[in-house]
Amino acid sequence: MTVYFIGAGPGAADLITVRGARTLASCQVCLYAGSLVPRELLAECPPDARLVDTAQLNLDEIIAELVRAHEEGLDVARLHSGDPSVFSAVAEQMRRLDAAGVPYEVVPGVPAFAAAAASLKRELTVPTVGQTVILTRVANRATAMPEGEDLATLGRSGALIVLHLAAQYVDRVVAELLPHYGADCPAAVVAYASRPDEVIIRGALDEIAPKVKAAGVLRTAVIMVGRTLGAQQFRDSHLYSPGRERHAR
Repeated sequence: MTVYFIGAGPGAADLITVRGARTLASCQVCLYAGSLVPRELLAECPPDARLVDTAQLNLDEIIAELVRAHEEGLDVARLHSGDPSVFSAVAEQMRRLDAAGVPYEVVPGVPAFAAAAASLKRELTVPTVGQTVILTRVANRATAMPEGEDLATLGRSGALIVLHLAAQYVDRVVAELLPHYGADCPAAVVAYASRPDEVIIRGALDEIAPKVKAAGVLRTAVIMVGRTLGAQQFRDSHLYSPGRERHAR
């Protein structure tokens, strides 16, 4: 048997990848976070699949379910919102499975920041304006940030910053980024990206916090800050330039 860590996408059920949907349909057991994964995706599971909502389970209990399936010879779909490579808590599960000798694979998904950029109709890397995207979060009581990865330090780069799990700390985000990005820097917050109840908030960095509070956005949102969000006057990329040498195939 194999445990498949599947990226379920940012919210809309039809944003799961074809590979993800096919894998889900072939697994006899499915573990999913009921608060984050769309219920419609569970319709892809086999009719007799064992469904386990992990919303109220701790790590030990989740691993016990995966090991149990392994002992029964059953493939497992472990559904995670977004993409497993970013802020998914998959690393600690894989570490436990390695120790238990349980095989696993990872099926990528559409990350929340990509869905947010699509909703904003923005490319995050724009020629001569910005070519770097930083994915990060803010420190909280549960998990501190590693040394050198605080917002004040990251902000010195001037790169586009995408913050996950930070909407409730928007005042702190603005305070730490203002000295580096300036009050007029474009900012945006997208909550529930790709879902019917999606919320999009745009504004300059110095005005985004009150807008977020007025909208009642606290969770399931990404904050984006950077000049590429408002870029209009920029050079066309070299990729499609008429002057670029192209070789016939």
